[in-house]
Parts: sequence; C-alpha cells; structure tokens
Amino acid sequence: MRRSLFGQDHEDFRLLVRDFIAREVAPAYEDWRSAGLVPRELFTAMGKLGIIGTAIPEEYGGGGQDDYRFNVVIQEECARAIVTLGGLRTHLDVVVPYFTGLANAEQRARWFPGLATGELYTAIAMSEPGAGSDLAGVTTRAVRDGDHYVLNGAKTFITGGHHAELVVVVARTGTDPDDRRAGLSLLVVEKGMPGFTVGRKLEKIGLPVQDTVELSFADVRVPAANLLGEEGAAFSHLGRNLAQERLAIAVGAVAQTRAAIDLTVSCVRERVVFGEPLSHFQNTKFELASMSTESEAAQCLLDAALTAHVAGELSSVDAARTKLFCTETQGRVVDRCLQLHGGYGYILESPIARLYVDARVTRIYGGTSEVMKTIISKSLGL
Repeated sequence: MRRSLFGQDHEDFRLLVRDFIAREVAPAYEDWRSAGLVPRELFTAMGKLGIIGTAIPEEYGGGGQDDYRFNVVIQEECARAIVTLGGLRTHLDVVVPYFTGLANAEQRARWFPGLATGELYTAIAMSEPGAGSDLAGVTTRAVRDGDHYVLNGAKTFITGGHHAELVVVVARTGTDPDDRRAGLSLLVVEKGMPGFTVGRKLEKIGLPVQDTVELSFADVRVPAANLLGEEGAAFSHLGRNLAQERLAIAVGAVAQTRAAIDLTVSCVRERVVFGEPLSHFQNTKFELASMSTESEAAQCLLDAALTAHVAGELSSVDAARTKLFCTETQGRVVDRCLQLHGGYGYILESPIARLYVDARVTRIYGGTSEVMKTIISKSLGL
C-alpha cells in the first residue's frame, strides 16, 4: 500500500544512508559478526556525514531536524541490507532524546557537539539483576556529597555499554515510603571515572554485533553537574520517551519482517522440490500471501502511530498496541519464512536465520508483550 509518511528530505537522507551501508557496512559486516562487535569508529564516520546528528540543534553542529522519521529511515535501510549497527538504535531513539529534552545550557554546550559528530556515544543503564520492567525496584544508589554524588550498584543487559562515553544511569537518590517511584534520578557517568567498570560482554542468541554488557559502580564520584533533569524525577523523565522507545522497536520489527518476506520470495522461486520450484505449490503461494497481508497490516498500524508521534499525539497505550502487534507479527512471519527456506534456513550463514534469531528479543526488550497487554487492558478499564 502507498505510504505517505516521508517527504523529499527523508528520501534524500535514505539514499545517503543506503550508500553508506553499501560502502562501509555490508563489505565488513561478516568480520564484525565474527568479532561480535561493530567498530567504534563506525559512529564517528556516520557523524561526519550528518547521519546521526540530525536531532542535535544546528548551533552545536547538528542537523537541527528533531524529526523522528530520519531515525526510521536508518532502521529501514539496515533491515533492507540485513545488517544491524550495534547499539545505534538505542543511542539515537532512546538516549539522545533524554539529552535533548533534559540537558541544561551548560550540559548542552559540553555534550551536544560530540553527540552531533559521533565523538560521544551513549547508553542508558536501567536494568539490574533484580529490576527490569519494574524500575521502582532499582537498588543502585547515589548519595549526595558536596558537589558530587557517590554512586554504588550494578546494571545488566546494557546495550551499547562497551562503546559508550556517556552512560545515563538510573539511581536511587532518595526514598518515599508512600511512593516507590519517587526518589530516582538520572546521572550521566562518563567513561574513565574511577570506580566505573564495564564488565563482560554478554553472549546472546541474536544481535551478535550489538554490545550488551554488565556495568558496576563502586564509589563513583559523579559531579552534581552531571545530573540530567530534576533530582528524584527520573520516573517521570523516563516515561516521556517510553512511547518512542517502543515505537522504535516496532519500526525495526516491521522492516525486518518485510526483509524476511523479500528473502523468502526469492528463495521459493529458486528452490526446487519434487522437480518444481517451490513457488509453484499452492501452499507456498498461500503462505506468502498471508504473510504479505499481515506485514502490510503491521506497516499501516505503524505508519499511523509514526504520524501521531511526529505530531506529538501518540499515547502510551497506542505505542503499546503498536509494539505488541508489530513484534508478534514479526515472530510469526519470520518463523514461517524460515520454514519455507528448508534446512538452509536453519544455518546461521543464511540471512533468514539471522533475522529469525534477532527477532526473538523484540517481544522482550522495551517492555515484554505481557507488559504491553497490561497497559492496553488498563486502558479498557480492566
């Protein structure tokens, strides 16, 4: 179905991203997969071209285009080439909005030029061994000591934590017996601060080039000037960007679903079974027809949500509906696509296998499907 989401600026940007991926990413991607990491210089190279600084104001060297559709283009082009760019999605879609929305004038002058050029790369540290979706259960603690906070605790499942120069840490700075959500703050911890340790890279079943690590903080003295937003207001600060975080996951889910269908259409035309191309069998045609319809439905829902988000009108409930439908569709469709590839689909060197293992996490991170259903059911008065 015809999409009306993008303008000419977005399509010009798309060509820039597509060319960059073809020149700088695709030829080296297998080496990155073997290494289990994208190189840090990838982000500075993208920064020089203006690909990752679009949301940073022009006065700091950015593109001055706070338009989420540019981020959508990057995800769609990565899916088209069947590559991922480490934790870049988290940096752009999740963390940078906290800086642009909460940083004061001094922090903007200090950090924004590096964010625009890619010289500063970010991560956010929320999850702990005992606290995932339940942020009120965070135990990492920061105690004010003069002009510093003394930070102690541990975080896990931190996307981009290996490369990040700036890590936004959710820490408890106070308590309120009547409100578990009160007393959480956002502190920006900088790489190299004494007591800040980047732990082991966690091995995952998918997303091999994305660094996912453990972080620990032992009496880290974080300047009070690195407090992002208001002290004790982290829960409300984090809630401001949850819709976009969940929407971003849906964007990748739909783009990868479409890539899986394209791969499968090519496969069934070439794969011969019982002396005939697999594409000649009615079951194959019906399966792909159903998958194409599901994919289009997901794309239409997603584009409606994106349009609402760009207009500043996307609700948390609609973001939850979008993430739930798009990621569950991705899981079903990619599984059926792999089935049509036969045994080759189970071999990791096959692109469909990569899409299959990468798809599994989208129903978990950013809030599980069960959490999305809880949000939606509450909106129904249940």
